[in-house]
Amino acid sequence: MGLLRPSVAGAEVFTGGPSDDIEAMINALGPGDELVLSGGMYTLTERFSFAIAGTENAPIIIRAAEGETPHLHRPNASQNIIDIDDAEYVTIRGIEFSGGSAGIRISGARYLSIEECEVHDTGDVAVRANDSGVTYESLRILRNHIHHTNNTGEGMYLGCNAGGCEVVSSLIEGNYIHHTNQASVSQGDGIELKEGSFDNVIRDNVIHDTNYPCILTYASNGAPNVIERNVMWNCGDHGIQSAADAVIRNNIILSANSDGIAMQPHQSGSPSNLVVVHNTVLEADGDAVSLRGISGSVVIANNAIYAQNGQSFFVNGGTSGLVFEGNVGVGGVSDGSLTMLTGSVAADFVAASFNGEPPMDLFPALGSGLESAGSATHVAVDDFNGTLRDGIADAGAYAFSADGNPGWVLAQGFKTSTPDNTPGTGGSGGSNGGSSGSGGGSSVSNDSPSGCSIGASGAGTLDLAATIWLVAALGWRRRRQPVNP
Repeated sequence: MGLLRPSVAGAEVFTGGPSDDIEAMINALGPGDELVLSGGMYTLTERFSFAIAGTENAPIIIRAAEGETPHLHRPNASQNIIDIDDAEYVTIRGIEFSGGSAGIRISGARYLSIEECEVHDTGDVAVRANDSGVTYESLRILRNHIHHTNNTGEGMYLGCNAGGCEVVSSLIEGNYIHHTNQASVSQGDGIELKEGSFDNVIRDNVIHDTNYPCILTYASNGAPNVIERNVMWNCGDHGIQSAADAVIRNNIILSANSDGIAMQPHQSGSPSNLVVVHNTVLEADGDAVSLRGISGSVVIANNAIYAQNGQSFFVNGGTSGLVFEGNVGVGGVSDGSLTMLTGSVAADFVAASFNGEPPMDLFPALGSGLESAGSATHVAVDDFNGTLRDGIADAGAYAFSADGNPGWVLAQGFKTSTPDNTPGTGGSGGSNGGSSGSGGGSSVSNDSPSGCSIGASGAGTLDLAATIWLVAALGWRRRRQPVNP
C-alpha cells in the first residue's frame, strides 16, 4: 500500500519517462508533489543532483509507476549515479540504480526515505551519507536490494570517521545486502555506522557475502544504537563488530571469517554501554562472541553461542563491568570464572550445522536445552520473528513454541512476515531490551510495505497495558508459565 498523502493546495502528480529531463522535474517538485516514473532505462551522462523539501504533512514522493521499474544507469564509474544535495521529507521508492561510483550519495537530508530500491554493480559504495559537518536526521532506508559493489564497496556507509558527521534517529530496516566482497573490493562492510552516530535502529536485514563485517558500529555521541533481528552469513570479518554504545539482540549469525559478535576498541570507543542478549551464533572457525579491552558496562546474556573450533566466549583485558548470565553453547569460555550451560547443535535446534549458510533452521527443537535456560533479568521484549517473549527466558534469538517456527524461514532474499509487535522499539535499550528511542515504525511486513515511511521517527515507550492488550488481541499467549525472577 502506497503512502497516503493529505490533500495539499497546489500539489500535483507528474509523470516522467526515459526521454524526459527528470532531473529538472525533480528539482521543480514542491510540498505534496509526486513524480511517477515509468519503466525503462534512464542513461545518465552528466551529474544528476537535486535539492528539494517537502513538509511533514506534505512529503514529496518520487516513485516507480505501479508494476514498472525505472532503471537509472550511469556508465561512468567515476561519477555518482545520483547526488542528493539536500532533501527534507522526501520519499524515493521502487527505482533501480546501477553503475556509477556511489550509487546514492546523500550530502544533506532530514526525513529522507529510500524504499524498495535496487542498487547494484556500483563502482564504489552503494549508499553513502558521509559529508563532513552534516547531521543526517531520521533517515529511513527500508527494504532495498543492495549487491555487487566495487572499490571500497560498502553496502551502506553512514556517518564519518572520527565523528566528522553524524547519522541520528534513523531506521535501517528490512534490506537485503550481499556480495560486497568482489575481487575489486578493499573494504566491503554490509552496513557501517560510523563514530558518533546515535539512536539508530538496524533491524530485520539479511546480509551475506561481505568482505568486512556484515554490520559495524562505533561509539555513539548519544543514545545507543540498536542492532536487532538481523540474519547474516559469510561475513568476511566479524559478523557484528561494535566498539561501544549498542544493544545487540535477537540476531542470527551463521558464519563469519573471524568472530560472530566482536566487541573491541575502535577509534575513540572501547567496550562499554553494550547489551548483547538473545543472539544465536554458529561459528565454525572463530569465537562465537569475543570481548577485548572492556572499559565499562557490558551485558552478555541469554545467547545461544556455538563454536566448532574456537570458544563460545573469548575475553581479553579483564571482566570488571561484565555481566555474563544465562548463555548456552558449545566451545567453552576463556575465563574460568565465567560459566555457561553446555549445549548441543544437534539437539538444541530443528536443523542446524556449522555449514555456514541456509538452508538451516535454528528454531529450538522440542526438548531443546535453550528452553527457559536464560536469565529472567535480561529477557528481551520480543524475538527474531517479532513474537513477544512474555518474560520467558529462552536462550537464543527465538522464543520457543511447541508448534514450531511461526515466522520467516532463513533464506537468501528479503526477510518477510515479521509481526509488528514492538511499538517504540529502538534507541536506548536496557538489558531487558529497553524501550525508549527512535525507530518506532513497523517491522518488516508483507501487509504494510510502506509502514516505516517518513515522519515515523520519534521516541516511543513500550506501554505495558498496550502490550498486554496486543498479546490478548492477537492470541499469541505463551503456553508455559514464565520463569520466576
